[in-house]
Amino acid sequence: MVMFLFLVGALAVVVAAVTLAVVGGGEGDGPLPEAAPERLHDPLPPDRPVSRADVENLRFPLAVRGYRMADVDDALSRLGAELAEREARIADLESALAGARAAASRTRPEQPGTEEQP
Repeated sequence: MVMFLFLVGALAVVVAAVTLAVVGGGEGDGPLPEAAPERLHDPLPPDRPVSRADVENLRFPLAVRGYRMADVDDALSRLGAELAEREARIADLESALAGARAAASRTRPEQPGTEEQP
């Protein structure tokens, strides 16, 4: 029993020594340097509209608790702004198309044989 307690104590001392050696004993210049946080290296293109391939290739770097919120928020706000711009452009084009169709139907002469039957 004494030998077992001695081995458990020796094991605890060895684990503590290895842990302190890896961590660096609490000093700032230990063997493990501070890692710089990852940043988004391949952001969405600023000089052209975002395409489907850009969104599919977008990868966020991992942080301690998942993804960096600032990178995700920036990408989502950019995508939201571009979607709103595209929706406004589509609405403008649809109204222009409806106006052009209405103008074309007013100016089109009736074809023979297309008169309404009573």
